[in-house]
Amino acid sequence: MKKIFIIIALITFTATSCKKSFLDLAPEDAYTDETFYKTEAQFKSAVIAAYAPLRDVLLNDYFTSEMHSDNTIYQPIPSNRGTNYLERENISDFRNTSTNAYVAATWQHSYTGISRCNIVIERLKTATGIPAASVANIDGQAKFLRALNYFKLVRLFGGVPLFLKEVTKADDAFLPRSSEAEVYAQIIADAKDAITELSNPVFTANKQTGEATKGAATMLLAEVYATQKKWKDAEDLLLTLAPMCYALNTNYADAFTVANKNSRESLFEVQYLEGTTTGTTPNIIPTHFLPRASTNTALVTGAAVANNGTGGWNTPSTDLINTFEPNDKRLDISIGIVEGTYNGSDLLVYSANKSIVGYVPAAGKIGVPYIKKYLLNTFTGTTGSSVNFPIYRYSDALLLLAEVQNEQGKSPLTALNAVRFRAGLLNTTTTDQGVLRTIIAHERRVELAFENHRWHDLVRSGNAVAVINAFGVTTRAQLTYLASDAYVVDAHDLLFPIPQTDIGLNPALIQNPGYTN
Repeated sequence: MKKIFIIIALITFTATSCKKSFLDLAPEDAYTDETFYKTEAQFKSAVIAAYAPLRDVLLNDYFTSEMHSDNTIYQPIPSNRGTNYLERENISDFRNTSTNAYVAATWQHSYTGISRCNIVIERLKTATGIPAASVANIDGQAKFLRALNYFKLVRLFGGVPLFLKEVTKADDAFLPRSSEAEVYAQIIADAKDAITELSNPVFTANKQTGEATKGAATMLLAEVYATQKKWKDAEDLLLTLAPMCYALNTNYADAFTVANKNSRESLFEVQYLEGTTTGTTPNIIPTHFLPRASTNTALVTGAAVANNGTGGWNTPSTDLINTFEPNDKRLDISIGIVEGTYNGSDLLVYSANKSIVGYVPAAGKIGVPYIKKYLLNTFTGTTGSSVNFPIYRYSDALLLLAEVQNEQGKSPLTALNAVRFRAGLLNTTTTDQGVLRTIIAHERRVELAFENHRWHDLVRSGNAVAVINAFGVTTRAQLTYLASDAYVVDAHDLLFPIPQTDIGLNPALIQNPGYTN
């Protein structure tokens, strides 16, 4: 959605409750919170600004989701034991503490998005002169985004403070934690409103604008219901997506190319735009997933990008690589191999970019797997790319449909096999519910690899503790740099600790069990 990047939201989103004195220091050509939220254009700018924190969340999301699962690990850097590296490693290793800055960032950026949504929702109630259809659309987008942020928070932290109105005075900023049930009830209410208020997606030359639609809100609510094991409610919603004209792309790779951004397979994705001019926000995240190097000209087309300070994270695990079935087309698209040798600074000197299929290291070389699916396009300069990051795809919806149908004892084969067929795999024919449960979980793992779903899928299925402990046994044997307590988990590890900085500011917050402040 190009307008997301062009409109620069120079808006102060924290309102004040001070009474106006006879001395008005605000110049008449400057916007204040009292004068800005008046026109349709201003509200559209404000809701666009509410999308922006999603990019900040994504900078930390792979630590608290994908790297908090059995899908990925990290590359060690023994020569640098700084706090920034240790805290990121600790999330992956399930050695979480309440002082971890990267966990705190996810909390803070999510609430930034919620705050911006609250202001839009509240100010719309008293706005005049704006067409009813526009009011509904703007309110629907804001409520979808608020629900999406709260869904992230409740799954990561449990019950959280439930801010639903604009904060105008200090006392309103310090709320206690609501229960998980209360947070989920609000998510459901917001998502239902968004479904009612938002329109079906409009495809022009197979593309959408990138704004949240009825389809995005429908998928969100369906996942919420699946998390609550309300299988029939989730199924009913998921079955409405195909009539909205969503469909799988012909090729799996199409979902991760710039040319196919916001395609028929896209239910919702975070928008990026390459460049260095005002109003552009390139996607730099894929370089975080490459082995640390002073230059990666052997891999990134168009420019050398030094990622010695940011790379080495979210490396595909051997466990994930080995779970792909023979002839699965998704393996070569999702994962590649950087070949080279490590220097004395723990940086990989790249010598070749190779396919993972049938890979055998060249003599004297080391092959390091990396996430390839977000590097299918050229990076320009040292800024990044225009590739979007998927939050929900139609293949996700199909596999969730298969899951909720199977849990009801219904046949999930139509939805399941549609995804398998595109991957070049044979149809599944079994009717055994237990076997199908395992097959569907496997399909979600490989289809949605590196899209930040795996950890939440493990928790939803009740398998997180068993899977991570088993993964820890094999991974500690493979990776000698891991501590003896890495990937040793129990039930308290299903939630992250509430950030200590927030507990320090707000004594009403109570820490999650198993953690200290």
